[in-house]
Amino acid sequence: MGVMNIAQKLTTRLWDELDDSPLVMIGIPNQPQASEPMTVFFDRELADQLFIYLAEDNRLCEGLDAGHDEVAIQFAAKDHRFFASLSAKIERVDDDSYLDRFWSDEVGSWFDGRHDPKLTMIRCRLENAEMWTSDPSVKGKFERMLGGRAQPVETHRAAVALA
Repeated sequence: MGVMNIAQKLTTRLWDELDDSPLVMIGIPNQPQASEPMTVFFDRELADQLFIYLAEDNRLCEGLDAGHDEVAIQFAAKDHRFFASLSAKIERVDDDSYLDRFWSDEVGSWFDGRHDPKLTMIRCRLENAEMWTSDPSVKGKFERMLGGRAQPVETHRAAVALA
């Protein structure tokens, strides 16, 4: 399988996996605060962008206000067979149509309604990604449970420029 073919397949899988479980860890590199879990929203037509609702006093907003617009995003699929490490630039979204686009009762449960003064949204403009797949066999998992050594499994890896 060619490198470009793997990269395309892994990029498509990233969106499929995020669609299934949109939880990521996101943080500002070289900052004292740890990454934090966030739910991301996206539209496949805007394939290099993720959107996050958060409160103005969130550490990502504070970092952005201090001039830190780069973030690192880590993702692990629910089945732990797909992993991604993404880099992105963040910016505030001032367009209400984006705030309305992804709004739901679940999002609203974190805020005092859609017009909460603390509510804001950031856009993550994805720049680069490294993605990996792993498909460990049932036999290998069973052997490890019984104290056996891990055996190499077929994996795929690709580094992709998303912007």
